[in-house]
Amino acid sequence: MLITTFTELRTERLVLRPLREEDRQAMVDIHTDPRTNRFNPDPPDVATFSETYTAWLAHWAEHGFGYLAVTEAGGMEVLGVTGVRLREFCGERVLNLAYRYRPSAWGKGYAVEAAAAVVDWCARELPGIPVLASIAVTNKPSLRVAERLGFTDYTEEMYDGAYSRHYRRSHDN
Repeated sequence: MLITTFTELRTERLVLRPLREEDRQAMVDIHTDPRTNRFNPDPPDVATFSETYTAWLAHWAEHGFGYLAVTEAGGMEVLGVTGVRLREFCGERVLNLAYRYRPSAWGKGYAVEAAAAVVDWCARELPGIPVLASIAVTNKPSLRVAERLGFTDYTEEMYDGAYSRHYRRSHDN
């Protein structure tokens, strides 16, 4: 079992903190919004995502890290989620990098800023585990985020119902 201790990350503009139960509705709103799911072949409904959110909280309880609520420094509104969770990919344990934001937060560079802080944290705290970002090839904005983060090595295949690019980054990149 992998356990670490995470409190929060701060960037110039953002605070990334552990998810908590009171973030559930904000996460449901973000993850069930049709605009945030335009590249998702099977968008979740409220009940399905609520189960997913429960699993995210369980990951936190088990491992001491996971996906993070993102707010502006000094702000209260949850703008989105960024972070990593353990997953198996092609028989290897990896850190799945995720980022998803409210449409009102798009175009401000928050995804790159927050994900860069998470990738740096992974390099310091979990150096032996590669970071993987799986993105539908039609999701050009998300592909650009991964590339701006320095992810360059990838494979492509069908994944979760969409032809996807799996970017992989070891911490020596």
